[in-house]
Amino acid sequence: MCGIVGIFCPGAHTPPDGADLRRMADALRHRGPDGAGYHEEAGLGLGHRRLAIVDLGGGAQPMETADGGVVIVFNGEIYNHLALRRELEGAGHVFRTHSDTEAILHAWTQWGVGCLDRLNGMFAFALWDRAQGTLLLARDRLGEKPLHYARRPAGGIAFSSELCALMALPGMSRRLDPGAVEDFLALGYVPDPACIYRDVLKLPAGHFLLLDRNAVPSAPLPAPRAYWRPPTTVAAAPADARGALSDLLRGSVRDRLMSDVPLGAFLSGGVDSGTVVALASEASSSPLATFTMGFPGTADERPRAAQIAEAHGTLHHAETGSADYLAAARRQAAIFGEPFGDHSAVPTLAVCAMARKHVTVALSGDGGDEVFAGYRRYRFHTLAEAARRLLPAALRRSAVASLARAYPVLAGAPRWLRAKSTLTELSLDSAMGYYRTVCKLQDERRRALLSPALRASLSGHDPSDRFATLMAECDPAEPLLQAQYADLHTYLPGDILTKVDRTSMAVSLEVRPPLLDPDVVAFGMGLPASLKLRGGVGKQLLREVAAPLLPQAVLSAPKQGFADRIGDQFRARAPELRARLNGAAMMDSGLFDGPQLLRLVDEHAAGQADHAQALWQLLVFEGFLAGESPDLHGFARVPDAVQA
Repeated sequence: MCGIVGIFCPGAHTPPDGADLRRMADALRHRGPDGAGYHEEAGLGLGHRRLAIVDLGGGAQPMETADGGVVIVFNGEIYNHLALRRELEGAGHVFRTHSDTEAILHAWTQWGVGCLDRLNGMFAFALWDRAQGTLLLARDRLGEKPLHYARRPAGGIAFSSELCALMALPGMSRRLDPGAVEDFLALGYVPDPACIYRDVLKLPAGHFLLLDRNAVPSAPLPAPRAYWRPPTTVAAAPADARGALSDLLRGSVRDRLMSDVPLGAFLSGGVDSGTVVALASEASSSPLATFTMGFPGTADERPRAAQIAEAHGTLHHAETGSADYLAAARRQAAIFGEPFGDHSAVPTLAVCAMARKHVTVALSGDGGDEVFAGYRRYRFHTLAEAARRLLPAALRRSAVASLARAYPVLAGAPRWLRAKSTLTELSLDSAMGYYRTVCKLQDERRRALLSPALRASLSGHDPSDRFATLMAECDPAEPLLQAQYADLHTYLPGDILTKVDRTSMAVSLEVRPPLLDPDVVAFGMGLPASLKLRGGVGKQLLREVAAPLLPQAVLSAPKQGFADRIGDQFRARAPELRARLNGAAMMDSGLFDGPQLLRLVDEHAAGQADHAQALWQLLVFEGFLAGESPDLHGFARVPDAVQA
């Protein structure tokens, strides 16, 4: 696992400034504390920070082919590199190392861009082919590893694993993207390919970008091209679906055990991580190290994790954690480079730091909910869609919508009385209804928090549009698949995988999620809904595979998220929240309506509403404004003295 940076200047006759390249790489020291390397030639500079995992002695980067004609900087792991090596050696290629990095070099020279179809792993890399004059930027299928890119003020293109490396370049634009601000408030993250900065882009998952040294410097950048997409239709399940999935999972876990450094696994006490730990223990020749952290005041998963650890003889480590979320909000921008609103990042960072004391690589259970339909919102969406199909559209848009508007909020009432959200979603079409289930801060409340200047700058931008576009790409008869497909393009790379990558890399830990093997994903997404969601319970087929591996108490336990309860902490510290949200960073930005922000704090403090998620996101944004110094031209409030 590593960090990569680069500068590409088509048509230039000299290398980019080496000091700029090193400044970028130094910003990624946390991703690669074991060493740094550079490649510089006319028009191109590549930098690499290494966290040594495989082939400790021979895997240094940048790495070149024997003739020096192709060079690569690579972040990630290629799990099938040994199989690729055997195939390539059979075709006449000669390897000089045992690293997976070299397998990519030879795969490129053999298959060109087609090599991406053959790589099974998590990766982001930049590969320069001098003879062809092309620079390939590529990202793995699911978006486990990040890659950002932007035009440089001094000319050419710069790219890096994280935003902090791009922002280390002198003069790099920090203009805020108004649409990204609204996306963050709506979803809790800025979805690919956008970034909080208008002039920076994220390479989408499953895409590559091919840059040409002969390109006109002022010409628009080429559009990224997709090389992989998840299924958009449901396939017929194999006769022995459970056996097929069991075989896929065993192979995926076995592949991800490759390591020349200590390896362990996160163990939350749920089905996903429990299954991974069970299969990893089965495939390991020595006891597996496992890691669990509990937080006071939350549903503690440590007892169930201990049951799984005992059943599989792991070397189990469990600790009690605590978190000051007001202090943590200030640190989010330093970790993520842009506002990030999933507060489970705080305990995730804590368990990563705990694991890093013992191992350099950890397996995780991430992806199981998206691939096998574990979220409750999938059940609600399929029920709502069934109801929509029984009600004429005109009736839903008139009578049901009117009833939804008239129905009281009843936030503290029993669940069966809280029908306002359900009625509202039924009145909408399928995509808009699903968007409302994933939206953190609904449109009416969110836009009331924005300043008139920010609202005016949005120019019709609507965070729900991408959900409508994505869900329309799927079979309209499969509402569950539509919702999963949307999540695989938005929530999974934008929230879950971003959270895991940045928190683990902040402490120089590599995390590998076996449930996101591309073959597992394609199999799970393509399953009929009945094998994923049945009787209101998700992950049906995965549970069948897990049944002989896990204690019954784990299989029957309700789903729990890995997050602390932040509402009480915010209520107890309301004066501090008011001071932060009414302070200089927020008020001078010109982005928000101050009285509306304070109203949110006061309603939460009085127990009139639960605004914990919205307040966390606003605190995170305040920390971003205070620490990252974005360009607020066009939004920053004009001082009173100047107005006069």
